[in-house]
Amino acid sequence: MCIRNIYRFLTIAAILAADSPRLRKGKELASTFERLGPTFIKLGQILSTRSDLIGDEMADNLGKLRDNLPPFPTAIARAIIEEQFHAPIDTLFHKFEDTPVAAASIAQVHRAVTKSGKTVAVKILRPGIEKAFERDLALFGSIAHFMEQYVGRAKRLKLLEVVKTLRESVFFELDLRFEAAAATELANNLSPHHLGLKIPAVEWNLTSRRVLTTEWVDGIRINDVASLREQGFDPNAILEKMAVSLFHQVFCDGFFHADLHPGNLFVDKNGDIVAVDFGIMGRLDLKSRLYMAEILRGFLTEDYRHVAEVHFTAGYVPATKSVEMFTQACMAVAKPIIGKPLNEISVANLLGQMFKIAAEFEMETQPQLLLLQKTMVITEGVGRMLNPKVNMWELAQPMIEKWANEQFGIAGKMKQGAKDGMEAIKQMPMLMARIEQTLNNLGDKDGIRLHPTSIKILSQSREQRQRKWLLLLWVGLISAIVLDITLNLKR
Repeated sequence: MCIRNIYRFLTIAAILAADSPRLRKGKELASTFERLGPTFIKLGQILSTRSDLIGDEMADNLGKLRDNLPPFPTAIARAIIEEQFHAPIDTLFHKFEDTPVAAASIAQVHRAVTKSGKTVAVKILRPGIEKAFERDLALFGSIAHFMEQYVGRAKRLKLLEVVKTLRESVFFELDLRFEAAAATELANNLSPHHLGLKIPAVEWNLTSRRVLTTEWVDGIRINDVASLREQGFDPNAILEKMAVSLFHQVFCDGFFHADLHPGNLFVDKNGDIVAVDFGIMGRLDLKSRLYMAEILRGFLTEDYRHVAEVHFTAGYVPATKSVEMFTQACMAVAKPIIGKPLNEISVANLLGQMFKIAAEFEMETQPQLLLLQKTMVITEGVGRMLNPKVNMWELAQPMIEKWANEQFGIAGKMKQGAKDGMEAIKQMPMLMARIEQTLNNLGDKDGIRLHPTSIKILSQSREQRQRKWLLLLWVGLISAIVLDITLNLKR
């Protein structure tokens, strides 16, 4: 280990071993991460999403880490672009501005104009950033192992788990094609619905592992309320667009932008919100979305028993625990908040407190929900900047309830029934192979003797058996759907 890494090791180990208010609040740790460079900044940002591990106050301070660094020379940026596309930069762009518009821990951005005359943003990975991350991640692993072995206080941080999470995150962020794919997927999800949130188009012919080119965004930062008003925009309308679009991402698509801080959100000349930077994205499967919708609906309607039951149904809380006691805990946390005026309710913080209470009931950590909680906290903060008197979740409540009802209702069951049917069809060849193997086993000398007529029937060709099974499967599936519809209509 080189002298520099020894210094880094001792610095972080000393800070983590300390038991001081400054450490607990995360301020000293955040400033140290900034001094030690890009990987440490990224570590701080990852830690800031794990309030379950480090506490709310430390997570909040680490979340404010400044992800800006001095830019690297433009000559190097040009060389990287030329190396990636095997062509002189003048043949790729009509104009490429030397002064970067932003420089962060992993990459910097330049403004350029394509040969077709389109203004674009060109994001370029820092030179040597991959090796730097690999070196620092190895160092983090050593630090984490040392701390968990020899420093009792560090065990609560679950540092080895954090390093693993960081490694997974960095893997995607160090290949800009993944970010391009995320932006394209999000745009495809949102564009047909005209929700007031736009995603810059990716220039795929000018995108590679180390270079990402997207359309240029001209707009006002979403937290610059004075400028928005000067341009005639209504902050309430912008707030509603943000609430609706986030709802759609989380609940309808299960794929959401997980870094919606003010620096990544702009308002264009049409009053629509434009999001940038798709390095951190979140995904939720359908079951998690249904549970989350029902938990939110339960809180907003003060049905705490329902909130508790959803936690047990989802398996978040062990079945050995008391539903009644958990219901009481839900009410104890939520009632003082729900009783306040709507503009003072923080649903994001409410969910955060619920995760803490649930920990006492041995609730397992749900990383995908923690990322959603962090996104809600950040988004809610932006909403309060636009109008502190409006609760953005109240705007989304009717949509959440409608979506949940549809998913739990007849339409949702029919969709799920069709999916189950298709899955059964996919499994049919395997099922038939197992049946055939069973029949072969039955014919062994030690197996069960069958009547010759039975053997003749069972020895029909696999194709005939599959056709019969498929026919029976579809008849059963259609009958089940019709019966389900009939029963629900009678209710």
